[in-house]
Amino acid sequence: MLDQSTNRPELPPEIARRRTFAIISHPDAGKTTLTEKFLLYGGAIQMAGQVRAKGESRRTRSDYMKMEQERGISVSASAMSFDFGNYRFNLVDTPGHSDFSEDTYRTLTAVDAAVMVIDGAKGIESQTQKLFEVCRLRDLPILTFCNKMDRESRDTFEIIDEIQENLAIDVTPASWPIGVGRDFIGCYDLLRDRLELMDRADRNKVAESVSINGLDDPKLAEHVPADLLEKLREDVEMVRELMPPMDAKAMLEGTLTPIWFGSAINSFGVKELMDGIANYGPEPQPQPATPRAMLPEEKKVAGFVFKVQANMDAKHRDRVAFVRLASGHFKRGMKLTHVRSKKVMSVSNPVLFLAADRELAEEAWAGDIIGIPNHGQLRIGDTLTEGEALRVTGIPSFAPELLQTVRAGDPMKAKHLEKALMQFAEEGAAKVFKPMIGSGFIVGVVGALQFEVLASRIEQEYNLPVRFEASQFTSARWVAGPKEAVDKFVSENKGHMATDNDGDSVYLTRLQWDIDRVVRDYPDVKLTATKEMML
Repeated sequence: MLDQSTNRPELPPEIARRRTFAIISHPDAGKTTLTEKFLLYGGAIQMAGQVRAKGESRRTRSDYMKMEQERGISVSASAMSFDFGNYRFNLVDTPGHSDFSEDTYRTLTAVDAAVMVIDGAKGIESQTQKLFEVCRLRDLPILTFCNKMDRESRDTFEIIDEIQENLAIDVTPASWPIGVGRDFIGCYDLLRDRLELMDRADRNKVAESVSINGLDDPKLAEHVPADLLEKLREDVEMVRELMPPMDAKAMLEGTLTPIWFGSAINSFGVKELMDGIANYGPEPQPQPATPRAMLPEEKKVAGFVFKVQANMDAKHRDRVAFVRLASGHFKRGMKLTHVRSKKVMSVSNPVLFLAADRELAEEAWAGDIIGIPNHGQLRIGDTLTEGEALRVTGIPSFAPELLQTVRAGDPMKAKHLEKALMQFAEEGAAKVFKPMIGSGFIVGVVGALQFEVLASRIEQEYNLPVRFEASQFTSARWVAGPKEAVDKFVSENKGHMATDNDGDSVYLTRLQWDIDRVVRDYPDVKLTATKEMML
């Protein structure tokens, strides 16, 4: 496998066989269905439950929250580990809905590559573009899957042009669709000169492969109608003349994306995409940290928390910290230093995930994602090491775009509400601000749907009905600067001041004028819309 830097030593075989990636897409492009089929091919589940099927089979494995199952959307990133051939896949499913973009952004700090799913009829949609830009910021290699080719979709060249123009990235077709919509019969595998035929009758069946010797092989005519075969030969000739060939190095550098075509619901094109991830996807990569990067080949274990999920198991009221291992060989029972608190933790019950199912992890390697159940000690951005004081960098916290006050239906349960809100703040599901003046809390989120999810979860997990109400404030900014200047600023603007769950000062604003006034009157104070979650 290619390594991105030539002077680094070869990785131990157990680490080199790991592929850690996220799936990104606009809502409804078929991401959850594709995730299901990955698990199916990895032998992790026996039958894929479609998101909108009836009854029990409707509950997809990666969407475990009640609200996700009712709406058929993913609202929280979940991690799944499974084997595929000689490789170990660590797949992180991200929320496609833009209201959960912060969770997705943080998830992308924990992976080495992304699979971008686009809808053959709709092409590049707004959320795909946003998520792609995040991948670009992190120089993540991207593999593309164009889904729903069995429905009426756009011209293939048009889809490729749109990706190249909108995302400013070269595209190389790894497969080429034969027919479109009802006439779609399969794909020609350009990397291996094979014909892949789709079986519409059995959605859980692996596509039939026909080995052929180039496009002039007479065997093609036995499987492909004459008109479609003629178009295929013309198209492939154009592809080979006009488009760049597959170049693994360019893909790893993030300047080229290979594209596969298929239909996830019909299990078609999925195995070829998985082969592509195995053969071309990057091995575990170095993780930026201070004072130095964490390298996967190092013997000592280091990892960082990129997500915290509360109450995954309603019976245990636990909090699971999702930890991406950045280096070394982890064994259950290991003692690791929690760098922020400088305390040593014994990690005795680490878990590996298969969506909502989990199993005890006896060991894990750099590239793996493990869950560490805890009662609030671990927060997003925390680093765990075998003693060295490394701190992971680049995990951001964004200022919320919507602010509302929250009240418990039962005033006697205000303390319960505070506990629930603090839990969600530590999980990164919302920002919770405690105003300096007045009682109660202000909750900040990126998208309106998050308020619904929070209300639903507080009621489900804490048996506490709540209501969100409009706040006089519209945005929040963290306050930075010399201590004297900040103290003076806070004392003169108490009506606008609050603290977040880390105890940091936050300035709540009603209008842009509030921010302009601070810039003018307090030159030493800096208001920021992001806070690095490096603790």
